[in-house]
Amino acid sequence: MDSERQEILVKITPAGTISLPKQFRRHMDMQKGDYVKVILENNYLIVKKATIS
Repeated sequence: MDSERQEILVKITPAGTISLPKQFRRHMDMQKGDYVKVILENNYLIVKKATIS
């Protein structure tokens, strides 16, 4: 995945959850059990990998 913006359509479940696409998780080296930080900025949701110590 290069530095260009990547967009994929995902569906929100009735429980309000979404799945991060596999190629995004792979690119960010994210695995089951990892944490993310979700930021609301204007009309955007920003998801960042988080480190819990």
